Amino acid sequence: MFTGIVTDIGTITDLTQEGDLRARIATSYDTNGIDMGASIASDGVCLTVVDLGPDWYDVQISAETVSKTNVSAWVVGKRVNLERALRVGDELGGHIVSGHVDGVAEVVSVVDEGDSTRVQLRAPDDLARFIAPKGSVALNGTSLTVNEVQGAVFGINFIPHTKEVTTWRDVAVGDAVNLEIDTLARYVARLAETA
Repeated sequence: MFTGIVTDIGTITDLTQEGDLRARIATSYDTNGIDMGASIASDGVCLTVVDLGPDWYDVQISAETVSKTNVSAWVVGKRVNLERALRVGDELGGHIVSGHVDGVAEVVSVVDEGDSTRVQLRAPDDLARFIAPKGSVALNGTSLTVNEVQGAVFGINFIPHTKEVTTWRDVAVGDAVNLEIDTLARYVARLAETA
């Protein structure tokens, strides 16, 4: 489990297609404190550490994960939002995030408003019903509050701090973004279906 509070920005330094895709991610985390098999959310995708070095870790990514996320667009040099798994006693500053991406949203508009940036995204049609104004979503592993919703398009406002400590300062129209809907919204919808 994660909180959607990004704690590092990693850089993809190697991609190798073996039986699965293997990615090496450079990090400023102290890798001496990372166990083999640990879960690290990388752009919101919960991935398992399979090898470690002094300032990097490797993950193995299944074809299923590649097909359901924006990992297929990863290239060497790409920066990714990182978050280590939540530990008992950690502050829950965002919202409960599983690292299981539900789909990929597309950035349709980026507009600066004062020091902040308003971004509109188009969600896949089957996920749009789970997104509500003032509700939570995780986008590329970042816990965010939805401002407005119109059909499948929803808006997010990025304050300067968020842009500074995540990869969101690089956002552009057309970007594919990993979307994880709020777990609570999923269960409320399921309960409504069975009632």
